[in-house]
Amino acid sequence: MQLDGKIAAITGGTAGIGRGIAEAFLAEGASVTLMARNEEKGQRVLDELGVGERCRFIRGDAMVQADVERFVDATIDQFGRIDVLVNNAGGAGDMQPVYQLSDEEFDSCMKWNVYSTFWASRRALQSMIAQQWGRVINISSTEGKVGKPVFTAYTTAKHAVNGMTKSMAQDVGTMGVTVNAICPGLVITDIVKDNGPATAKSMGLSFDEMVDLFAQESAIKRPNTVEEVAAMAVLLASDAGAGITGATLSVDGGSAPY
Repeated sequence: MQLDGKIAAITGGTAGIGRGIAEAFLAEGASVTLMARNEEKGQRVLDELGVGERCRFIRGDAMVQADVERFVDATIDQFGRIDVLVNNAGGAGDMQPVYQLSDEEFDSCMKWNVYSTFWASRRALQSMIAQQWGRVINISSTEGKVGKPVFTAYTTAKHAVNGMTKSMAQDVGTMGVTVNAICPGLVITDIVKDNGPATAKSMGLSFDEMVDLFAQESAIKRPNTVEEVAAMAVLLASDAGAGITGATLSVDGGSAPY
């Protein structure tokens, strides 16, 4: 029970990596709030998790500042404080080579990945600093360390998340708060299954060929799992993670060069 009694808030928490982290946190004793856009799905996830009042859903869009800030405030209102913030909301969006990338597509990717992380972190840190204890965990990506064709907007966004992580950690390092980023490699979530074929097509590949390409770039020659990413999040959220801050920790099977 590494997180017994802790209060965690997870954006994009009803599917994929976000849900996996929620399940791991709940298993370790935390209470959790989840934010996502789909109310019906959110309520269904609560039923599936089956932990009663220890997990609550708050509808919101990570690309809307008011929604993100309201989510943090609602977590504090419902549980009395916020100990752990997981900025999981984000994604690649419409993948295009840079010479075909529109301003709207680029701006959307920044809002989804960078601004949502900034808005939620700024709000949560104010509470964490006051209690002199907190954990901010940003879900970045291997693309925050390397570049790939057609990934220009996403790569830019995740590099920005990694840079923000390092600077935020310096701002709050003496206040009992750590800030870290997890950089997963390819994880075959539902959103990857849904959007991956279009991304693969933009790379001139089939979906299976793209998965194999990414897997072969790693040392383990396979995609990572949600559970592997969630295990890192538990470590960073716990007291055992107190000495880790400003880090961009790869859970990518050895894909990134650093």
